[in-house]
Amino acid sequence: MSNVTNTEIMESINQDQLDALADLHARYLEGRLGGRRAILKNTDMTGLSLQGKDMRQANFMGCMMRQMNLTHANFQEASLYACDLSNARLDNTKFIRADMRGAVIENASLAGANLEKADLRIGGFSSGSAYDSGRAVNFKGANLSGAKLAGSMANKASFSDAIMVGASIAGADLTGAQMDGADLSGAELAGVNLGGANLEKTIMTGIDIEVLRQCRVNLDMAITDENIGFSVSELIEPLPALVEKHKKWVESAGQQGAQLDLSGVDLRSLKSLKEETLTAIKASNAKFFGMNLYKIQLQSAMLDGSDFRNCDMEESDLRGSSFKNAHFSHARMKGMNGAPLMFGGGGATKRFNPCDFEGAKMRYVDLVNAKLKSANFKGADLSYSNFSNADLRDADFTGANLNKTIMDGADLNGALFDHDDNKPVFKMGGHHDDDDD
Repeated sequence: MSNVTNTEIMESINQDQLDALADLHARYLEGRLGGRRAILKNTDMTGLSLQGKDMRQANFMGCMMRQMNLTHANFQEASLYACDLSNARLDNTKFIRADMRGAVIENASLAGANLEKADLRIGGFSSGSAYDSGRAVNFKGANLSGAKLAGSMANKASFSDAIMVGASIAGADLTGAQMDGADLSGAELAGVNLGGANLEKTIMTGIDIEVLRQCRVNLDMAITDENIGFSVSELIEPLPALVEKHKKWVESAGQQGAQLDLSGVDLRSLKSLKEETLTAIKASNAKFFGMNLYKIQLQSAMLDGSDFRNCDMEESDLRGSSFKNAHFSHARMKGMNGAPLMFGGGGATKRFNPCDFEGAKMRYVDLVNAKLKSANFKGADLSYSNFSNADLRDADFTGANLNKTIMDGADLNGALFDHDDNKPVFKMGGHHDDDDD
């Protein structure tokens, strides 16, 4: 166990030592003989567990707590000052009135967690072990569905791309917070202070818009019920009839029926298009977010600028489609087929059509085992996404953001990068059979 200052090398602790510390802390809380309050500083506890433990009033300062299992634990009035909880499991964990200034909680799961009146302000250590170095609390990409942050102080904190569906943020101080890309659907916002917050592409549907206006924030860039686009019910014909016309259009090579155009339509009311065949549709700037699109067929489709955030797109067939500037953050796309399509009879008439994700936002996306040969990712944001064991032969990553992108086992033969410094750390994958057509 470590009790070093912040200028010293971080020491590690094993599970047996951590269990012993938790047991002594339990005795301390019960007022029993031999009990001792848990105090750890600058200690590496990566991957360990305090699941279900009562850690009220414990002190973990500047500790590495990545990938820990802290589900159902109680950290009420505890200090987690400047701790790194990235990728940790914090579901249903209690942080009531906890000191979490300067904490990093990126890509962690906090579904149902209770952070009421928690201190989430700027904090951290600067050189010389000084406090309050100015690091904002980082919830980027975290799952805060149903979490309670009522009365918490989280000014300047980052909730970028966080899932905050149904979260209670009533009375919280989120002054200057980074909320870009966050999903706040159905969240409780009464009395929240969002002054100066960045709400670009923030999903704020299912919320009383008057409450938001009272916050005196600029909602022009946010997605609300008022500006989300027109609904399926406003189409010129019922959607099933339009789909039938589209199928005839595809089967007759455009001689009969009519191409389905869902551009700008909010499709969320459908909830599911699971296993539907929508080959060659147009749906630019459409809203799919949160929908079940499992095994959907969207080959040769035009879907530029559409919103697929938090969609289930596992094993979908997206071959030859265009997704320029589309938004996929938190989408589940494991095993999807985004290989190129070949058209024409040969020679000058032959046309090679790969998937196009140029400029797309694909943060925190699961693309394990995906087929993406020759795909265009120029200028795309692929940070924190997982391409493990994917087929990425001849894919173009020039100008892409590959911060913490995972490519273990991916086949990158012929893939293009700006330079070696832009390549993520990965293990090269094996051979893939040519099955593009």
